[in-house]
Amino acid sequence: MRRRLLALVAPALAVSVLAGCSGEAPAPGPNDGPTLSAPQIVGAPVTPIPPLAAASPVDLRIDAINASSSLVPLGLNADQTITVPPLDQPLQASWYRLGPTPGAAGPAVILGHVNGNGQDGIFARLHELKPGDQVKVSRQDGKTAVFTVTKLEQIPKNAFPTQAIYGDVPGAELRLITCGGSFDKARRSYHDNIIAFAALTSVA
Repeated sequence: MRRRLLALVAPALAVSVLAGCSGEAPAPGPNDGPTLSAPQIVGAPVTPIPPLAAASPVDLRIDAINASSSLVPLGLNADQTITVPPLDQPLQASWYRLGPTPGAAGPAVILGHVNGNGQDGIFARLHELKPGDQVKVSRQDGKTAVFTVTKLEQIPKNAFPTQAIYGDVPGAELRLITCGGSFDKARRSYHDNIIAFAALTSVA
């Protein structure tokens, strides 16, 4: 059922990320967003643990970039684009509630703004993550799913890797998504997505 759901919504999700994390850049100024040091940064293999049972996430903490937020469950808008927190709440992260929950089998997706309302967003420093850094997601079952970052990518939105982000995987994985790259002032949107991939490696 999960595989079928992801197949149905994946085409819309590629567009939704493009629209959903559009930034509000101050003017005047260069207005460009963060970039990675290379289009893809891959770390050493990690040893994943078996997935947990499904349980809704409560909050997110990434000590390496001093980011923490509660997690609000959001789904799809009427036009089938993914719902994200409003730009006047740039420090609020959300998780895609129609996909796997963080720690359960499959690719859980967490979205965060790079900026908004004239201030940095929750994922303003996502590009600073390195393979091996930990991402901690507290869950309603009292467990904290600890993920280890395995890869970061900066990808043009017009080449968004839908299958790699939302396609089925056997283990418990996590994708953290925000915007980056150059800023299109006419469209008020960044040209790229910055994506961190992580695997479940322990439970606290």
